Amino acid sequence: MHVPPTNPAAPTAPHRRRSKALGFAALAVSLLMAFPTARSAFGDETEEVPGGGDLGPNVLVFDPSTPNIQGKVDEIFKKQESAQFGSDRYALMFKPGTYNDINAQIGFYTSIAGLGLNPDDTTFNGDVTVDAGWFDGNATQNFFRSAENLALDPVNGTNRWAVSQAAPFRRMHVKGGLNLAPDGYGWASGGYIADSKIDGQVGPYSQQQWYTRDSSVGGWGNGVWNMTFSGVEGAPAQSFPEPPYTTLDTTPVSREKPFLHLDGDAYKVFVPAKRTNARGTSWADGTPEGESIPLDQFYVVKPGATAQTINAAVDQGLHLLFTPGVYHVDEPIEIDRANTVALGLGLATIIPDNGVTAIKVGDVDGVKLAGLLVDAGPVNSSVLVEVGPEGSSGDHAANPTSLQDVFVRIGGAGPGKATTSIVVNSDDTIIDHTWVWRADHGEGVGWETNRADYGVHVKGDDVLATGLFVEHFNKYDVRWSGENGKTIFFQNEKAYDAPNQAAIQNGDIKGYAGYKVDDSVTTHEGWGMGSYCFFDVDPTIRQQHGFQAPVKPGVKFHDLLVVSLGGKGQYDHVINDTGSPTSGDTTVPSQVVSFP
Repeated sequence: MHVPPTNPAAPTAPHRRRSKALGFAALAVSLLMAFPTARSAFGDETEEVPGGGDLGPNVLVFDPSTPNIQGKVDEIFKKQESAQFGSDRYALMFKPGTYNDINAQIGFYTSIAGLGLNPDDTTFNGDVTVDAGWFDGNATQNFFRSAENLALDPVNGTNRWAVSQAAPFRRMHVKGGLNLAPDGYGWASGGYIADSKIDGQVGPYSQQQWYTRDSSVGGWGNGVWNMTFSGVEGAPAQSFPEPPYTTLDTTPVSREKPFLHLDGDAYKVFVPAKRTNARGTSWADGTPEGESIPLDQFYVVKPGATAQTINAAVDQGLHLLFTPGVYHVDEPIEIDRANTVALGLGLATIIPDNGVTAIKVGDVDGVKLAGLLVDAGPVNSSVLVEVGPEGSSGDHAANPTSLQDVFVRIGGAGPGKATTSIVVNSDDTIIDHTWVWRADHGEGVGWETNRADYGVHVKGDDVLATGLFVEHFNKYDVRWSGENGKTIFFQNEKAYDAPNQAAIQNGDIKGYAGYKVDDSVTTHEGWGMGSYCFFDVDPTIRQQHGFQAPVKPGVKFHDLLVVSLGGKGQYDHVINDTGSPTSGDTTVPSQVVSFP
């Protein structure tokens, strides 16, 4: 085991990863009306699904006069601090106003958010904290939590957000510094910031990689392996590989995540407008561009809801707001109406039963999937999330479908299998922050036990991924078949548990690339991309490369790296047969500044 860095000003690159190892009533926002009837396609009459309603018991809504806020927040944290594979889900929502002397510690499956239209509408004179005391100062398992739409004036001048994958920090204003490392500067492997303003310096310290998009920072402290920025005011200048900063002045296309807010006493969901060549936050000049949709235009989904009812709501013209909970579906949730919003609160989790696909999106404009965790079931699903049917060809450049904070997990919480986690067939789709994870620890974990051959397969053209985290798949983690794809930041680990070299042999190639672009593709581009190996079952395994792509003028990669974690397995090259091999147990990355 490597020793965590002791000098926070210049941390080493530690061995990355994991030991293998309330009722506060939510505010009612509208009364349910008597159910009218609607005629189905078969001519029989069915009950119409009502829009609006209360947000359920696991959405806790506070205002500045709420008694014992700290006690209630602490109660949730005590339950969730180490509940990595638990079934409870919570959303802590704060009405506009000022909250004094708050330290909201955020555990697993907990989201905290302000209910204003802008972050500064809801201000904490205090902190929103993630640390790693539950795991002996190791933050590499601080997954599945979020903070959104708040202003923080940290008590000691710096807020601590020591997270790893699937823990977005969105639309936040920190009136001070932001520390991304745990107390003691132990290991960390996140993360993601978007649409946020940090007045002071961001200190990554031991964070091995990080992606920041469309934000503003007062400074950036250091880099370990891969720090990537797009559209970030105050970002460090391009300097990969030393320091390992990849910096794009703007983000080609982005749309911020929808969020719940209050308009007076009425709940609405704000849907931000698409931005092109964005730089800085969407709210810097006041009210952001977009539209607010009243809650009565949403089916407020609660645990126990069936896929049939959810689909009936969509067919009826309603959007979807999933309250915190775990949802089993025995048929796909089908969203084939343009501009439908499907927003989850508190890491709302969907589990497909009997091998079905959990979510299918039609080849239509402007669908927004956000804030959802899809957890594979014990019967193999061929696909878990499908964006557009096979052969989709519609042009959605003006109004793309977006996936934001849509996470996928295979195994860990229990048995799970899926051949491919996410398939994107629709053109112009935006994949904005996803963690697609074949679990390497927890329950139901093993080379064949939680078999999952492919993570993300992009078949549509003009698809953009910003913040792509995909790990541990049995074959390709990412396969890109569509034309003119772009990825800004990629973090990957090959499957730890490969039993031997033969198990990962890919024809005459040693191992499946973490990121493969099909030979047929003529135009593709990527920035700030890393693949890591930790073959702890058989440390003699060699991976031929982290990346595979055709050598063509239109296929370009900038700032690639591969790393052997602790010398458990090695890479022969970075991309194709280009780039020096890793060697030994120094965890020093082998880097390719550009390709070809």
